[in-house]
Amino acid sequence: MCHHAWLILYFGRDGVLYVGQAGLKLLTSETRVQIQESVRGKDVFIIQTVSKDVNTTIMELLIMVYACKTSCAKSIIGVIPYFPYSKQCKMRKRGSIVSKLLASMMCKAGLTHLITMDLHQKEIQGFFNIPVDNLRASPFLLQYIQEEIPDYRNAVIVAKSPASAKRAQSFAERLRLGIAVIHGEAQDAESDLVDGRHSPPMVRSVAAIHPSLEIPMLIPKEKPPITVVGDVGGRIAIIVDDIIDDVDSFLAAAETLKERGAYKIFVMATHGLLSSDAPRLIEESAIDEVVVTNTIPHEVQKLQCPKIKTVDISMILSEAIRRIHNGESMSYLFRNIGLDD
Repeated sequence: MCHHAWLILYFGRDGVLYVGQAGLKLLTSETRVQIQESVRGKDVFIIQTVSKDVNTTIMELLIMVYACKTSCAKSIIGVIPYFPYSKQCKMRKRGSIVSKLLASMMCKAGLTHLITMDLHQKEIQGFFNIPVDNLRASPFLLQYIQEEIPDYRNAVIVAKSPASAKRAQSFAERLRLGIAVIHGEAQDAESDLVDGRHSPPMVRSVAAIHPSLEIPMLIPKEKPPITVVGDVGGRIAIIVDDIIDDVDSFLAAAETLKERGAYKIFVMATHGLLSSDAPRLIEESAIDEVVVTNTIPHEVQKLQCPKIKTVDISMILSEAIRRIHNGESMSYLFRNIGLDD
């Protein structure tokens, strides 16, 4: 049997923020939660960061929310800086939209409000039937560039693929810098040859389809050679993205930029999952510095790789909590954020 103690934040009727405890027991393979403080009629804020064992983390969160709901909490607000399974927000072949499933589970458990940061796709907010505040980390990352990179005026913002060009454009316009896009990044093309949908049709029935009619098939994609659209020669290259997990694509982008003449390479992202042997690969690569926020704990990775730097975003989360409890407008936290950001 394993015991854990969780901290929960809740506001009492006197408007004072209290820190309570919730006992969490792991009985063999089951999780049991017991709220050790009275939360009846109170605003409860459950702060949950995602650990390596993401499935256990999700289950603990759901049980915690449900325990607060059955303890008659007035409202239950989840503060989840990194929303797990956010990459699985689109249908891929016969897969499933897992982030939609997770949103439904959270709402069913009793969550009444969600505070998160830089969702992989903004449309994930539509999976919830409760209010969602998708905060932005870009102001903190922009401030880091301006304060910690002395010659950032000689920098160019880089999108490592056309898919991340919007984020790069947003950074470049705010810093009044140029932009470059890496096109033709080597990726494993998904093949339908091993998919059941490629199976040959049944015996053709004249009644079902006319023999002269054929369904047109898409022309297979051909990977273009890797090119960099934009000038990076003699410049600092700052690659921006939202998640750093598997670093292979970042390493390939860094090598390409070095070949094109960039003399310093920074990688900036909101969520630093940095799983597997990412710290070792970064340390041995052409990347000079990786800057991520503390939405996900990564102290162990920092010990393995001094190139990893952390930007603290706790200030905006605490302000969001205060404003929600006091019923104040959240628009102050979304100043100068356009629809494309």
